[in-house]
Amino acid sequence: MKIAVAGGTGVAGRRVVEALIAAAHEPVVLARSTGVDVLTGAGLDAALAGVDAVVDATNKMTTSRRTAVKFFETAGRNLTAAASRAGVGHFVTLSIVGIDRVDYGYYEGKLVQEKIVRESGLPYTILRATQFHEFADQVLKLTPGPVAFIPRMQSRTVAVSEVGQALAEIATSSPQRMVEIAGPQVESMLDLARRLVKARGAHRVVLPLWMPGSGAKAMASGGLLPTDPNSRRGRIGFDEWLATVGAPSAP
Repeated sequence: MKIAVAGGTGVAGRRVVEALIAAAHEPVVLARSTGVDVLTGAGLDAALAGVDAVVDATNKMTTSRRTAVKFFETAGRNLTAAASRAGVGHFVTLSIVGIDRVDYGYYEGKLVQEKIVRESGLPYTILRATQFHEFADQVLKLTPGPVAFIPRMQSRTVAVSEVGQALAEIATSSPQRMVEIAGPQVESMLDLARRLVKARGAHRVVLPLWMPGSGAKAMASGGLLPTDPNSRRGRIGFDEWLATVGAPSAP
């Protein structure tokens, strides 16, 4: 099958491309480096010609509600419109577990993205994933220096390689509307950050960050954990990831 991967050079998108190649499918990478811009629509129609399915793994790292909504709305509308014109048979979107239960600016953008897909008229699957194992490192980098402040949150962190594999399998199967994938066990982000710092031999103190508001309370009380008993479960735990790919560089 010929599968287009929007954001195919990004953290998750690269894994989708790798999984598709390993399964003898033909990936088409949609990225500015390949002449396609999902925000302007440039190159989309030509890139989607003859494509069987589209995987949207685009992302915008931001905590701004306005920025997130603008990005995901623009990219989502351009991608679904082009997919409709091309007669694509399956549109797959990567989203996040719990975004409808946690009030957070970035999640608002993802909710808009999901809504656009649901209303597009395209056969679709939305894969909601928990935070990647790399998320602890991303949070650590937000507060450089000898002391790191980590928000209180629970997550079943998952290996991005397993999410990429799941997206590739879903794209080459029948539409399922909504699916969840999570890691093997519930973890505290504060504890994950401390284990990461220790594994790297870094001299940093990791402290909990108190955040006001209902969104922070929901994160701390499990709002980002999967609720579907039939959700997919990744096999690679945080410690296994840490031992193989997570520890080489110091935060």
